[in-house]
Amino acid sequence: MRFRKVGATAAAVLLLLPLAACGDDGGGGDGKTLTYWASNQGPSLDEDRKILQPELDKFTQQTGIEVELEVIGWPDLLNRILAATTSGQGPDVLNIGNTWSASLQATGAFLPFESAELEPLGGPTRFLGPSFAATGAAGQPPTSVPLYGLAYGLFYHKRLFAEADITSPPKNWTEFVDAGKKLTKGDQWGLAVEGASYTENAHHAFIFGQQHGAEFFDSAGKPQFTGHHHVMAVKQYIDFMATDKIVNPGNAEYSTPTQPIGDFAKGKAAMLLWQSNAVSVLAAAGMKPDEYGVAPIPIADPLPPGGKRVNSHVAGINVSIFKNTDNKAGALELVKFLTSSAEQQILNKAFGSLPVVKDAYSDPAFQTPLIKVFQDVLANTAGPLPQVPEESKFETTVGSGMRDLFAKVASGQPVGEPEVAAALEKAQQEMGTGG
Repeated sequence: MRFRKVGATAAAVLLLLPLAACGDDGGGGDGKTLTYWASNQGPSLDEDRKILQPELDKFTQQTGIEVELEVIGWPDLLNRILAATTSGQGPDVLNIGNTWSASLQATGAFLPFESAELEPLGGPTRFLGPSFAATGAAGQPPTSVPLYGLAYGLFYHKRLFAEADITSPPKNWTEFVDAGKKLTKGDQWGLAVEGASYTENAHHAFIFGQQHGAEFFDSAGKPQFTGHHHVMAVKQYIDFMATDKIVNPGNAEYSTPTQPIGDFAKGKAAMLLWQSNAVSVLAAAGMKPDEYGVAPIPIADPLPPGGKRVNSHVAGINVSIFKNTDNKAGALELVKFLTSSAEQQILNKAFGSLPVVKDAYSDPAFQTPLIKVFQDVLANTAGPLPQVPEESKFETTVGSGMRDLFAKVASGQPVGEPEVAAALEKAQQEMGTGG
């Protein structure tokens, strides 16, 4: 899933408000028109529209079904979806961050993809296994299917590495911090982060948590944020700014991906821990593919007790249909079109993401060394975020707590183990489960 900001209160609405039907404003009342909410994947909303509209026009030519497109930025997307589940003023088809799959499934607002709906798409086995696993709670029919595959990697600036006499990307966190310190000088920093983004923070809390042996939900789906491993995982990420001092304190205010990625492209930061679609943002910023490299994100060596070899979550974008659409057949046709091999190749090349269907990988564009790094991560060292109804609330509470910790560091306040523990305690309380 990619990026941005909704409040914890909005996430709580997901579980507390009753479901209202999608009415005629959901689109498709004439049987020939669909409304489609697309998530922002590229450098801007306008750039996304330029990519998507010709493809949707192609769909209209093939089917006669018009599609009204709206591209929605990540700061607004979850709020818009939640409002639609309660007001009925929603689209027919929409993109969701795949980490929200179980949370949105729990509203009951979305069409289940039973075998009758999945068979025309080629069935579950046509999709990549890790991506299809992030489509809803286990044991229930999914209410979304994969659309764009994403994984995290370590982007490194080749020129800055060469100038610092660093010959290869770091493989563990000791090497990473050492490299970051060598790369930090003047107005150049070792690493750029998006410190004000709750989703980006929460993703790293999960990744670092997996390496530390910390699970944020127990086997019954109950939140558990306050263990020692949880504290140390979050502290390790905050420490890049707080104690290692390889992150510019100004990054505490970064709330859009173009800010840290832009710093990297301009040579103001030498490393990024970012998802694969940073490629399209780097291209828009004028950075050429041969100016940077990509490696797997480091893994702790040795791993702490219970730690896992995980350096990404199973990231990506799914596509869902509102259950009460007036044009179910047309909505399913659009999902079939978007997940076709040809469209998977066109759209994922444009957005710098990964196809989610196996038959799209015949395109040479997905055989490059860079793409193979992300493919390998997604297939072998990515872990799925918990497919539980409260997952989206975990992102808002823990991620917002980390945002506040970065802000404290930037303002010169001490942030160590006690402060991290207090932030996670507060997040636990905001989940409504006590400390």
